[in-house]
Amino acid sequence: MSSHPSQASGGQRIAIAAAIDVVAVLAFVTIGRRSHHENGSVVVGALRVAAPFLIALAAGWLAARAWQRPMAMPTGITIWLVTIVGGMLLRRFAWNDGAAFPFIIVATLFTGCFLVGWRMLAEWRAERGGEQRGAAPDV
Repeated sequence: MSSHPSQASGGQRIAIAAAIDVVAVLAFVTIGRRSHHENGSVVVGALRVAAPFLIALAAGWLAARAWQRPMAMPTGITIWLVTIVGGMLLRRFAWNDGAAFPFIIVATLFTGCFLVGWRMLAEWRAERGGEQRGAAPDV
């Protein structure tokens, strides 16, 4: 495997991007549950909170056709918007959980920073590496 995700093969890039996105959603849920001192099974509770966002994340990947350019920032923006809107709607209507305004704000900011942010860094690194080698980046 390559030393940096932007240098990996197509299949590896898709797997890496998908894994980073899933970890970002799980980190959001885990940090949120810990900050609110949620009781009960850690795994079951985390999966219950994460499920609508993971489903929406998958929908975001489909909407963005993320497999074509999994590490591109525009891909991340689409994934983020679908994940947050879809996740909140699923949370409210399929899981019958509320979504207080502060939760919506925190969820939007956290997932935006992570689902878009890592792609921004990957593009920046690819551009910087391309400048050093004299080649155009392919993110």
